[in-house]
Amino acid sequence: MPEPTVRWVGGLQGRMELIDQTLLPTEHTVITCRTVEEVWEAIKVLRVRGAPAIGVAAAMGVVVGVQGAPDDEAAVLEAVTETCEYLATSRPTAVNLFWALDRMRRVANAHRGAGGPAVKEALLAEAKAIRDEDAAMCRAIGDAGRHLVTEGCGVLTHCNAGSLATAEYGTALAPLYRAHEAGRSFRVYADETRPLLQGARLTTWELMQAGVDVTLICDNMAGVLMRQGMVDLVLVGADRIAANGDTANKIGTYSVAVLAKHHGVPFYVAAPSSTFDLALDSGDGIPIEERGAEEVTHGFGRQTAPDDAKTYCPAFDVTPAELIEGIVTERGIVSPVTAAGLSAALGEGRG
Repeated sequence: MPEPTVRWVGGLQGRMELIDQTLLPTEHTVITCRTVEEVWEAIKVLRVRGAPAIGVAAAMGVVVGVQGAPDDEAAVLEAVTETCEYLATSRPTAVNLFWALDRMRRVANAHRGAGGPAVKEALLAEAKAIRDEDAAMCRAIGDAGRHLVTEGCGVLTHCNAGSLATAEYGTALAPLYRAHEAGRSFRVYADETRPLLQGARLTTWELMQAGVDVTLICDNMAGVLMRQGMVDLVLVGADRIAANGDTANKIGTYSVAVLAKHHGVPFYVAAPSSTFDLALDSGDGIPIEERGAEEVTHGFGRQTAPDDAKTYCPAFDVTPAELIEGIVTERGIVSPVTAAGLSAALGEGRG
């Protein structure tokens, strides 16, 4: 099993730990977040990233936020409100962040009248439950999608949707791990994923650690590989999925989907039910985070563009549902991808 990306150690007065992904692949460091400000910073600067992992981190961040509050119930509830509002400002696109914070608010409100210590204990239990549920969903996604990864096939993935992006196993990489565990032989092509190189730094690293055959490519090589017949399947993750199946994922995903459509390569998205936002009719309503210009002009500290160059740096794009062959969830694969199909598959689902 891969090492947990984010975890809680100890009881109520314990600590939140996470792998600092900004240092990978050359340095493997586990850091401790002891304040809400440290949790916010870890999410904002991508020390922890990937929609499911962000959700787990946010839930544990609420526990961090109430640790120092007096045991008076009113003070604890006020700390919950302030912490949730603050953490919600860290990143706008990953719906799991807001989903997890909403769950923590509901738990706190459900325990009104039980006293401050009881509310704190309930919050810790809920944060751990969110982590455990995500791990179980990732395993189920792997089981639901592993048949897509056939013997000898070539799989292209974009960004990182593996164990580093979740509580365990990953979403898009979960079917790969499960197929690998079953002894199936296949090859993976990992887009480097500009501008922060999550595919190079994270996906390639974790697949190599697991003994999976992986080849790193530049983003602009994907089309050539498809034309040469080296890619049989595209499998990516998601940060938010609208009710009609439109999917927000790391910038560059839409381009890969268009290329896959042109070359007749099936394009699949893998995501847990917590990533669906059924309150949004389509991807037009998904907020797209824009990152700082320095991520384009000064990649990893070195200037690679002229002074004062204009930049445009969206962190995500939206792939229309019509380009998606199917969405792999913990409840099975939805294909074709339609609003009715998703509603039926998810049941109560997200919203």
